[in-house]
This record gives sequence, C-alpha cells and structure tokens, in this order.
Amino acid sequence: MARVVSPDRVLSAPVSIASDFYRQEFIRHRECLKQQREYFSERAITEADHALALVLGHLDQLCAKDDAAQVMGQLLRKFNAVTGLSSWSDPNKLH
Repeated sequence: MARVVSPDRVLSAPVSIASDFYRQEFIRHRECLKQQREYFSERAITEADHALALVLGHLDQLCAKDDAAQVMGQLLRKFNAVTGLSSWSDPNKLH
C-alpha cells in the first residue's frame, strides 16, 4: 500500500523547526534585554520589546519565505547589537 504525504505537511515541518529555533533565539534576546533594563531608557526598552514582539508574532510567516535564513540572520544581528547576547557566554558550555 502506497503512502501519500501531503506537500503542505512536508513543507511545514522545516518551517516549524526553523521557527522553533528562531523563536528560542528571539526569546533569549528578550530575556537578555530584561536583564539589562537598568542600562537603557524606558523608551528604548519599550521599543526593542515591541520590535521583538512583532518578530515573534510573525515568525512563522517570516520563516516560510524563500530568504528566511537571510532575514532571520539580519534581525538577529540587529537585536544582538542592542542586547549583546552573543558576547554572553555560559561557562558550562565552554570547551
């Protein structure tokens, strides 16, 4: 008996995996921003958090685009410029 797989299900799996990964990354930036609240103005925090909320709200649509990797990379670099998350390291993960 042949098995039929819907093209929609095949395409949604990679998008779901990518969006889960990026969701975790943007949430990490949001948490980092919260921890640095005392170093930024209330307006800067509000605007950055609003931008993160917008990205998180549209993540599945963004990940479904053909150029999703480039778009996500640009967004992560922009948020990293604010949060500095990439310079934070977990001593337990160092080799």
